[in-house]
Amino acid sequence: MPVAAARPIVLTATERHRLKKAAFGHKTPHQARVRAQIVLLAARGRSNAHTAVEAGVHVDTVRTWRGRFADLGLPSLVDRKRPGRPASFTVLQTAQVKALACQLPNEAGAPLARWSCPELAREAVARRIARALSASTVRRWLDQDAIKPWQHRSWIFITDPDFRPKAERVLDLYARTWRGRPLGEDEYVVSADEKTSIQARCRCHPTLAPGQARAMRVNHTYGRGGALAYLAAYDVHHAKVFGRTAPRTGINPFMALTAQVMSQEPYASAKQVFWIVDNGSSHRGKKAVDRLAAAFPNAVLVHTPVHASWLNQVEIFFSVVQRKVVSPNDFTDLAQVVDRLRAWIATTPRHSRSSGSSPPPTWTICWPGSTGTPPITQKNPPSPRQLDQPPKDFRPTTKGSCQNAGCLRARVMQ
Repeated sequence: MPVAAARPIVLTATERHRLKKAAFGHKTPHQARVRAQIVLLAARGRSNAHTAVEAGVHVDTVRTWRGRFADLGLPSLVDRKRPGRPASFTVLQTAQVKALACQLPNEAGAPLARWSCPELAREAVARRIARALSASTVRRWLDQDAIKPWQHRSWIFITDPDFRPKAERVLDLYARTWRGRPLGEDEYVVSADEKTSIQARCRCHPTLAPGQARAMRVNHTYGRGGALAYLAAYDVHHAKVFGRTAPRTGINPFMALTAQVMSQEPYASAKQVFWIVDNGSSHRGKKAVDRLAAAFPNAVLVHTPVHASWLNQVEIFFSVVQRKVVSPNDFTDLAQVVDRLRAWIATTPRHSRSSGSSPPPTWTICWPGSTGTPPITQKNPPSPRQLDQPPKDFRPTTKGSCQNAGCLRARVMQ
């Protein structure tokens, strides 16, 4: 029986360019690459047998794709649509499950806080949307529209009626402007706040260092060693941070922080020092404004809008402290927490957020009970080992050893 002659292939310049790109592209799928090579070889006048040898496929494969290209061109090199198995669920059923996922569970009568794929599948069957439905099918349907009912994000209404003028006042201070006039060289902007409840958690087993393909491991079980508050004041335009620790927050610790800053130069003799604070109980309302003005006549307390403490730049500093100093929390007692804070502030270089150059920043931190001693102020500070030790009368607010009977580390530390 005579063999049918090979179909002649004639390529245009555009087709040749696209076929070469597919045949030699690094990201081309293997099947598309083989089909493009078959057509290119056939366009050179090669026989089907010769083309099959060079492409590494069966001669029937060459005959198939050569004939399809001769009939329909480039669009014929993709797979044809196959009927496959009939759909098990209708479009209406898919839409009903997606609509159910977009409802709150309590609105649907389910005693849940959030939907999960297995729960959605059970609810769909209970509502007779489908006779049987798997969680993987629900997950695939939701993924088509990026619906993730098991996740949630919190948000808050800004209820302060004077949000705009208060926010503008704070942002103007960051831009060195106050009531429409630029600030002078003897006027300063300080951002202050408290970081509450820094705990000393004595892990019952030592933390394991990271290794190859292994993250650092921190034991989950811990003993409570008390908690303290860290108060900080950040000079926005000169990259200075003043901090102190206290057993708890309140009016007296905050006023001690202001005294720590305002008793030093250049703030003591400055024309005005603007203190940007949120609406915490330690410095809330007009009483706090009058209290600070009575203690330091050149100090002006400026509040952020209610529920807008994120406008306070010292929150950025507290975020760095949380990520770099406190977490993961593994301290034997509160004295070790304060040691870590002092050593980090004394040895970590920082840069000003203002434009232009500025002198090296000065970092200051006070111990609890050290009000009678002048604060430690250093430029280019020494290593942590050269820093003075905490006062002898300093004690944590609670017992600083692990209370777990099986805590071996606490016994070693004692």
